Amino acid sequence: MVFPSHRAFVLGDDIDTDALAPGQYMGGGIEALAAHCLEAVDPDFASSVQPGDIVVAGKNFGMGSSREQAAQALRHLGIGAVVARSFAGIFYRNAINLGLPVFVSAGDTSMLRPGDPVEIDIDGAALVTQTGRIALEPLPDFLLDMIADGGLVPHLEKRFAASASPKETAT
Repeated sequence: MVFPSHRAFVLGDDIDTDALAPGQYMGGGIEALAAHCLEAVDPDFASSVQPGDIVVAGKNFGMGSSREQAAQALRHLGIGAVVARSFAGIFYRNAINLGLPVFVSAGDTSMLRPGDPVEIDIDGAALVTQTGRIALEPLPDFLLDMIADGGLVPHLEKRFAASASPKETAT
């Protein structure tokens, strides 16, 4: 599966969850929080994201607190995937649990510039650019299934519904 071409938002190392989900906006709901996503790094980020755009970052993306709203804000804005050299463990798991595709780059992304057209080839585990393919660490099928279902809760609901007996679903 290859997603259609979208723009790259190129970020550096150590993007923390406070930049992704600024604490001062946590009480305003996901719309208010997403409107301020990454404003400390790129003031125009939230207002310029288009559905399917891809964040390409350096090392330690999502470091800091364990707030799941950091991944939720990116998903709410329509980010199609995050590709980084490495992720903070809690952010990585929160992203997958919320249905946001996250990929560790096994190749060099330093030639990418903000706005470059990119695509994700999930089956081929690659970030496709105008100049070639950058290898990504493939996600196991069970995580791809969870992401495709929209995250952990929808995935479990789907599994439980499929495994329920006719007697259980009739009540």
